[in-house]
Amino acid sequence: MTTRVNRRIVLASRPNGAPVPENFRLEQAEVPSPAQGQLLLRNLFLSLDPYMRGRMSEGPSYVAPVGLGEVMGGGTVSRVEISNHPDFRPGDVVAAYGNWQDYELSDGTGLVKLDPALPHPSYALSVLGMPGFTAWHGLLAIGEPKAGETVVVASASGAVGSVVGQIARIKGCRVVGIAGGEDKCRYVVDELGFDACIDRRDPDFAATLKAAVPQGIDVYFENVGGAVFDAVLPLLNVHARVPVCGLIAHYNDTALPAGPDKLPLLSRNILTKRIRMQGFIISDHYGPEFMEFLRQMSGWVGEGKVKIREDIAEGLENAPAAFIGLLEGRNFGKVVVRIAD
Repeated sequence: MTTRVNRRIVLASRPNGAPVPENFRLEQAEVPSPAQGQLLLRNLFLSLDPYMRGRMSEGPSYVAPVGLGEVMGGGTVSRVEISNHPDFRPGDVVAAYGNWQDYELSDGTGLVKLDPALPHPSYALSVLGMPGFTAWHGLLAIGEPKAGETVVVASASGAVGSVVGQIARIKGCRVVGIAGGEDKCRYVVDELGFDACIDRRDPDFAATLKAAVPQGIDVYFENVGGAVFDAVLPLLNVHARVPVCGLIAHYNDTALPAGPDKLPLLSRNILTKRIRMQGFIISDHYGPEFMEFLRQMSGWVGEGKVKIREDIAEGLENAPAAFIGLLEGRNFGKVVVRIAD
């Protein structure tokens, strides 16, 4: 090791609305020493994902919040530095659920060894990891796309949405993406092969979306909410399916949105159109499904049928700014922090 310092980013205070840099604090500690049966991991890449905003708040959710003064958590790709564990050797590269820090101790639980020949180890945090698995399960198990149907994908240039749309194309669907800005929309169509992409910032967004789906929407993959869902709702067909994996437009809300109560309108559409709208948490599905996902997705990536774009921030110290940018939509692709080479 070149240093005996373990930098780590802790939650300094809870956000009131959108996170700000002052909610985070960079600390230094001694690099821990592994006991018998443990490993010392050097984190190489850190995944930043929208769900982390929920863990910064104190309210109840499907996972416990980060405590004040505790290290922020997240998926990592890490190298084994020291091993006192029979199943791992120094130099092994693994995918793990770790923390926003340079070094980790692990007892080996949950670690997945990565192929040394993998050209992009960080893909284990995107298309071959949690975001790709979220797209695969949500679309195929809940969306159940059929050839010829119309699939609409929110946040279409992001880590999950980009993969959803490409899988839908593989399944023979017409795919319309929604993204923020002309550059992202151009990428979604020209590089990822979507049939169309609508700029959510367009003043005539709702009308433009309607024109892009003349046959209505059979599957809408929801990870945004807000005005995007308001425009989608009247376009959903009878027996439409709506997998819900996130609502990033509302993560910084401190109160209910102003305006009329839209619950009766949503409920009436769900009833009269027999819409299936189902939320899911991808961590519930790793045991029975992940290896089949990995087999299938690895094949698609190897054949060039599924692509991913990474938005890489350099240095652990820049993780808070990159995370704030992710929540503001300033990223272009899957946000990853390169902590070390």
